[in-house]
Amino acid sequence: MSSEAINNTQPQKFVSKKYLIISIGLSIATMAGVIWYTYTPGVLEHLVPKRLPGLFIALFVSFLRVWFSAAKIRFLSEKQISWLASFRVILAWDFTSAVTPSSVGGGAPMATYAMNKEGMKLGSATAIVLYGVLLDQIWFAAAIPILLIGGVFYEVVPPEIGLVGEASMVILYGSLLAYAGLLAYGVLINPAAIKKVVLYVFKLPLLRKYRDKVADEVENLEEYAHQLRKKPLSFLIKAFALSTMSWICRIALATIVILSLLPAPEVLSVLRSLAMNLAFLVVPTPGGSGGVEGLFVLFQGPLISRPSFIGLAVFLWRIISYYISIAFGMMATTWYINRSVVENQIIKD
Repeated sequence: MSSEAINNTQPQKFVSKKYLIISIGLSIATMAGVIWYTYTPGVLEHLVPKRLPGLFIALFVSFLRVWFSAAKIRFLSEKQISWLASFRVILAWDFTSAVTPSSVGGGAPMATYAMNKEGMKLGSATAIVLYGVLLDQIWFAAAIPILLIGGVFYEVVPPEIGLVGEASMVILYGSLLAYAGLLAYGVLINPAAIKKVVLYVFKLPLLRKYRDKVADEVENLEEYAHQLRKKPLSFLIKAFALSTMSWICRIALATIVILSLLPAPEVLSVLRSLAMNLAFLVVPTPGGSGGVEGLFVLFQGPLISRPSFIGLAVFLWRIISYYISIAFGMMATTWYINRSVVENQIIKD
């Protein structure tokens, strides 16, 4: 897609109302089911008031996650976009990811569109998104040895998932390592490979008519990838640190919410949160809704000393990690929609 094409694209095309309804519907239905099967009358009487402020800590950690993600976007753009613009981009990215299946692109197209609207060239915006994804993949690859070592001392993978579940986790770990290796090769070692792959894909009959338009943007993408490759190691380390802090906040959130209700084995809860966040990547539903709630129950449920609190924990965790993101992300996406409407009106006039 060329710069002209993406400028003429309506941002709402990146968000499907159908997926939004499915995502929220699956989440609510799953949480309702968990609460129905785990709730017992009088359970709230067992809440310990002195633990409840932990929920405010969870909210703060959720904000930190967004801040670190926005800081990564601003850093990778070499401060070509402002802090406010960086927050808008990441909130719109989060929102689109939360209501779109990863199988149809997730939030990456919206992030590219948003950065382009904030003044970045399309090729540079695409490369920044690709580089951001690479940093996430490197982090996933680094997390796998942590889980493997942790598994020696803790029961990281719940026995309830059975042999099939354990085999699935092994396949997931291997797939993440392979994908991280291929992406690192394309971005850090041989950027020209990215160009070859993209142009090859656009030889397909349905995409061939866009090939000439895409070629110019691929040149920009390759150029920016070469620029990133020339950056000092300190640049990669700082960008990776920002990405890591964002993921640490995301992983800590489940444990903080649980500890706000009841005592729990902290280290095991964090390790299981890490494992389940990796498992979230393959949930096929929009934003993983339905599946992520189920994985939370499977991984974290056995660590909650009072089973009747499981539904409450899932509810609070999803409110903080999902519904608040949807609310703010919808505001950011609406801002881009309104801006697009104004720009199109100016062009017509």
